[in-house]
Amino acid sequence: MPATILVVNGPNLNNLGKRDHSLYGTKTLADIEGDIAAKAEALGVTVRFFQSNHEGAIVDFIQEESSGASGVILNAGALTQVGYSILDALLDASLPFVEVHLSNIHAREKFRQESVFAAKAVGQMAGFGPSGYIYALDHLTSLIDS
Repeated sequence: MPATILVVNGPNLNNLGKRDHSLYGTKTLADIEGDIAAKAEALGVTVRFFQSNHEGAIVDFIQEESSGASGVILNAGALTQVGYSILDALLDASLPFVEVHLSNIHAREKFRQESVFAAKAVGQMAGFGPSGYIYALDHLTSLIDS
């Protein structure tokens, strides 16, 4: 049975393609999910996608799906600085996770530069646009395989 990676996206990521193209690019979330699914197939892993604008729904998804998963890719969006309940769900799941941001949060406003996830993540991809998800998938897959 192939490994399953959960790909979790937080608030406003459902509006990709409509948001500031200079920060977030022109791809929609569906476009990005298609790219991730194609890469996952090439790597021999399964992906499960989830997006919500509500922190509790993200926590519920992680709690419900983590027992059948091998890792998590998380773009918490605007919850990056305050999503402690998501962090607790990830820690309780005991799964490796990679934090992803389309823009380089470290080059943006001061309040965006802090992440409650960074210290516990196995990696952070920031500023690589949609490719950050692919890099995260490659990294998690290699961790799982080793």
